[in-house]
Amino acid sequence: MLYHAYELTHAAISPMRTAARLSQEALTNPLNPFAPSYGARYTAAACEMFINATRRYGKPEFEIDAVQIGDDLAQIEEEIVHSLPFCDLLHFKRTGKAAKGRKDTPVLIIAPMSGHYATLLRGTVKQMLPDHDVYITDWTDARDVPLTEGEFDLDDYTDYLIDQCRFLFERHGERPAVMAVCQPGIPMMVAATLMAADKDPARPSSVTLMGSPIDTSSNPMKPNTLATERPLSWFQNNVIVRVPWPNKGFLRQVYPGFLQLSGFMSMNINRHMDAHMDQFQHLIVGDGDSSAAHRKFYDEYMAVMDLTAEFYLQTIDRVFQRRLLAIGEYEYRGKVINPASITDIALLTIEGEKDDITGLGQTEAAHRLTPKLPKSRKEHYVQLGVGHYGVFNGSRWREHIQPRVASFIAKHRAKSSG
Repeated sequence: MLYHAYELTHAAISPMRTAARLSQEALTNPLNPFAPSYGARYTAAACEMFINATRRYGKPEFEIDAVQIGDDLAQIEEEIVHSLPFCDLLHFKRTGKAAKGRKDTPVLIIAPMSGHYATLLRGTVKQMLPDHDVYITDWTDARDVPLTEGEFDLDDYTDYLIDQCRFLFERHGERPAVMAVCQPGIPMMVAATLMAADKDPARPSSVTLMGSPIDTSSNPMKPNTLATERPLSWFQNNVIVRVPWPNKGFLRQVYPGFLQLSGFMSMNINRHMDAHMDQFQHLIVGDGDSSAAHRKFYDEYMAVMDLTAEFYLQTIDRVFQRRLLAIGEYEYRGKVINPASITDIALLTIEGEKDDITGLGQTEAAHRLTPKLPKSRKEHYVQLGVGHYGVFNGSRWREHIQPRVASFIAKHRAKSSG
């Protein structure tokens, strides 16, 4: 009933939102002689705040139209090159003179399936595009996947990653480089282990893990505490609901996006309250640049997707509560996973000094799990002064982290091409 109540509330507020939008347009209309007055600006600002607080935020766009390659500009075309029920493999095709004849390393960026859309990695993608042939996992909102497509759990996630690596190998004729941002660190390690053990020719040449919870016992943060202070049954009984009609995923059990969003915001509620109060003041005084920056951030932040119940519950259980990969007891379809099988897949781990989602040491733990991987194929880097988001977006990502990632990928491309 929780999901139904949410949908009904959203529908009930719709007329008020429409009235607020009409009022805002009337108050800000240049033909309104009172538009410049403080009262009109104050009321118009209040209307916009109400609209933004109650509207549904749709899936954002990447909006990457072009990138600079050397002295020329390459145009970017988005194309879905491989489609699965719960994920599209999106390719950022570079066209024009700048891209002609280039044979850059194919890079698979695995976006986190943790509530937000893949567009959260817009800055990650854009910085990688000049020197790499970039693909990204564009996960589908579970509420839009018909129940007839079956379930999707952590083992299915692993299967998807293996399938995508094989697709890129066939498409490019070489082993792809993989970047896993946050949540997909565990399934990517499992996928790499399985492919290494089978000597799969499509196994990655390198894997870069960024802020991934490989061992959550290392310097646990608030999300770790929230996931472990209650039994798994509590999550099953309190946050798992069925998708209501008329959504395509009608009756599918999910962890809904609106609950995830409330959880995200509750962890930093004061920061969000301050940001919205600042936005209210920016709107009143007409500070367009600050208002636009606020809107851009929250248009992305407030856009959330549902996760399948089985995937969410297994993540809570296997990754956070029992730490199965870290203690050597993780099973994939009944088979115990041993990352010691990884001997020629180069491994780079990256952490942020101030990460309050994935604490220092949690990602670095991947090196402990791969004792047979030569030290020459391992690197670990801690970026000072950044939190979780700063590991893959922002100025330090562009100036310090990405060049290191690019160098690592290039270094191990030739060594791992066979």
